[in-house]
Amino acid sequence: MIDQAQVHKVALLARLALTPEEEVQFTTQLGGILDYFEQLSELDVTNVEPTTRAIDVSNITRVDELKVWGDRDAILDNAPDQDGDFFKVPKIMEDPA
Repeated sequence: MIDQAQVHKVALLARLALTPEEEVQFTTQLGGILDYFEQLSELDVTNVEPTTRAIDVSNITRVDELKVWGDRDAILDNAPDQDGDFFKVPKIMEDPA
């Protein structure tokens, strides 16, 4: 079982500012969660294969193929800002010092 002092310590480590009332509430809630995991640990899962999902799901993506995209000048004309043959975008990184 988890106690309020442990909840307080975890909150400090996670840099969460909890009121004493919230610490009491989270102590009860986390205690319930840990009790549930304790129940789950009693199950025999020796013949159960590990999985990350309850159902088999696969990501459907298209094949990444190189394609020619028509008139280059027309594409560049639609850019909000350009520099010669390139799109100009805002700088997001500082120069290394």
